[in-house]
Amino acid sequence: MPQFVLSTSLAFLIYLCIVLGIGYYAYLKTSTAGDFLLGGRQLTPLVSAISAGASDMSGWVLLGLPGYAYVAGLEAFWISIGLVMGLAVNWFLVAKPLRIISFQLDDAVTIPTYLQRRFADTKPWVRVISSLSILLFFLFYVAAGLIAGGKLFTEVFGINYEMAVVFSVAVILVYTLFGGFLAVSWTDVFQGILILVALFMVPMLVFKKAGSYESFIDGISDKNIYLLNIFISTDGKELSFIAIVSALAWGLGYFGQPHILARFKAIRSPRHVYRAAFIGVVWAFLCYFLAIAVGLSGLFIIDQPLEDSEKVFIALTKIIFNPLVAGALLAAILAAIMSTVDSQLLVCSASLAEDLYPLVSERELASADRLKIARIAVVILALMGTSIAMNPESKVLDVVSYAWAGLGASLGPTIIVSLYWSRMTSTGAIFGVIVGGLTVIVWSRLSGGIFDFYSLLPGFFLSLIAIGVGSLLTQRKLSTRVVVSYSEIRKEF
Repeated sequence: MPQFVLSTSLAFLIYLCIVLGIGYYAYLKTSTAGDFLLGGRQLTPLVSAISAGASDMSGWVLLGLPGYAYVAGLEAFWISIGLVMGLAVNWFLVAKPLRIISFQLDDAVTIPTYLQRRFADTKPWVRVISSLSILLFFLFYVAAGLIAGGKLFTEVFGINYEMAVVFSVAVILVYTLFGGFLAVSWTDVFQGILILVALFMVPMLVFKKAGSYESFIDGISDKNIYLLNIFISTDGKELSFIAIVSALAWGLGYFGQPHILARFKAIRSPRHVYRAAFIGVVWAFLCYFLAIAVGLSGLFIIDQPLEDSEKVFIALTKIIFNPLVAGALLAAILAAIMSTVDSQLLVCSASLAEDLYPLVSERELASADRLKIARIAVVILALMGTSIAMNPESKVLDVVSYAWAGLGASLGPTIIVSLYWSRMTSTGAIFGVIVGGLTVIVWSRLSGGIFDFYSLLPGFFLSLIAIGVGSLLTQRKLSTRVVVSYSEIRKEF
């Protein structure tokens, strides 16, 4: 064990030096709040695609999803199918229009700012309510990443869980504060490649150890034959309509994830969107399905059931590889965690510095002052997320599921409709955000019957209805100038 800890520590140290070096280089190129929060809209297709994917994945793609496949088998495919479909639609339906319109609206950096300018609203309510929704659900999302970090460092180094969480947030804070969006996006490319390599190597070596595909399948079937049937649960019963639809509904969450939408807005040119979309969808497809292969590999290799199924990737890595290689692959978990939490902290800090703080400040802030406020906000939000993450019994997948649903239901329908319906109003947007978010909060606390549907599904469609009702009730207040101006912008896409 000492040799394992020493070698793993060396691999982690090399990894951290690389990402901190990237962060410092980005710091030298970050001089304004716009650079810190959106990278000056200069991301290439490759950086935009991999950064969007890596910031999306979080620790759940190496802990939560393999853990789900480890206990449920091929049932986990339904979530992956839904996510790949949702990601593809998000890239092709939302990315280009959002890039064009947000830039035309006086270079709107944040989603709340975009919404207020989209409706030319003189009152701040749509901006405030959408910002509060982002802050609420992102705190849980940040906490999920820190929970994953706590599990990683506890398992690898044997330190207590609370100390592991604090160490995770400290590492993330250092390079996020250094370079902001550029640091996050550039490190995401490195981390995204590391994640994919790790997800590929583990099942590949297990397949090699099995000797043949048939031996691999037989090894899993011997434990539970139902693990390999996509339509049957592990207890031998057919998966219900509710279970399948709920898993597929995960894809709806993509439309409301501000940290992913930020990559769309930051891409260098709208012409690059479809190239980035192809890269991003292929990369995500490989990651999601390899993550399931990791879970199935755990079923084949590990004889005694794990107490915590979400540690299956860690357990496999320690069994299969020598300590130095294992350390490099375990660094992929840290990469997945960091690539998401840093992005979410930036989005939250943007909401505070760009959307909420100006509403309570009596003076116009200089760019340097806004940059300071954004950095202070990152620290405050990281500490709040840390407090939520301190429960060692928390499951990464459960916390991610809640945050993903909340953001997808409150912001997703609002973003889509705002891009494609010229007669949507700010009142409709406010109704949509409130109804979607509240539905997820309430639905998640109920169970049985229709309440077994994933809360994102009812939240998303009730939000759409609320947007329609709110907009139709306030058509008389809709400015003809706003409709005409929006229609002119839409001609570009």
